[in-house]
Amino acid sequence: MLTFFFTKHGKRELPLCGARGVFSGSKIEEDHLESLRRRLPRGLMSLRVSGMSVFPPVRRDRVIAQLPQAFRKEAALHITEEFNNKVRMACQEQRTGTVGFKISKVIVVGDLAVGKTCLINRFCKDAFDKNYKATIGVDFEMERFEVLGVPFSLQLWDTAGQERFKCIASTYYRGAQVVIIAFDVNDIASLGHAKQWLEDALKENDPTSVQLFLVGTKKDLSSPAQYSRIEQDAMKFAREIHAEYWAVSSLTGENVKEFFFRVAALAFETNVLAELEKSGSRQIGDVVRINSTSSNLYATKKKQANCCQ
Repeated sequence: MLTFFFTKHGKRELPLCGARGVFSGSKIEEDHLESLRRRLPRGLMSLRVSGMSVFPPVRRDRVIAQLPQAFRKEAALHITEEFNNKVRMACQEQRTGTVGFKISKVIVVGDLAVGKTCLINRFCKDAFDKNYKATIGVDFEMERFEVLGVPFSLQLWDTAGQERFKCIASTYYRGAQVVIIAFDVNDIASLGHAKQWLEDALKENDPTSVQLFLVGTKKDLSSPAQYSRIEQDAMKFAREIHAEYWAVSSLTGENVKEFFFRVAALAFETNVLAELEKSGSRQIGDVVRINSTSSNLYATKKKQANCCQ
């Protein structure tokens, strides 16, 4: 039996179960790049993945010149306060040349109604919708940045938290460089379910090649005492899975911009370091994928156990 679900870019048809392989990751990204082409102004239709790419200017409030700091140093992926010197030098050399179209794929997973869509909408649209609407299947937003003078984009995939849509959503987990696991700080059960969401995401990805973020939502609804209790549990879990911990409020906007800037900066830095290591030079490639290195992850990071079985 077939089921329909909608994204912002039209209707697609997928089997409710057994969706694996219906759309490959490359096909999905090709479709999205085509949607970007359609949205570009006249005269900017020469968008290409390789070679010279022409884009409208990045918004002034999406420029990252310094490494954003972690929410809690006790549960952070990156303990230094500045970008890696090799990354800075590579970016400085590229400012006078042509850089390619670089994208990192980010998936946001978590229980139904923990606020995944609200989190993305607050950052991308600076909006908050109090009328709850469950995500059907998957949706995505593209957010463009300039990091150290280099164009960089996050492709934010908003996945359904409902059990009946899991087999659809999991099809879109593949090829993620960043996994954001969201939970409600007012619902301890949603934190308990975070481990399963992580395992599901890592089944479709190499555990050593993704950066993990554990994000507590709806902080505005929690009393200081209540939040303090769940924060201790959340930070403990974040350290166990080698994730960076954040707490945000999509209603008030608290920490939302800071969080996504942190995600973009760390993803960009890891991309460039991996590209430099791969090429043996400071040249930044056209399309970069994240490969985690010990320089920007927990120093004692170990292979995830029982996550990909």
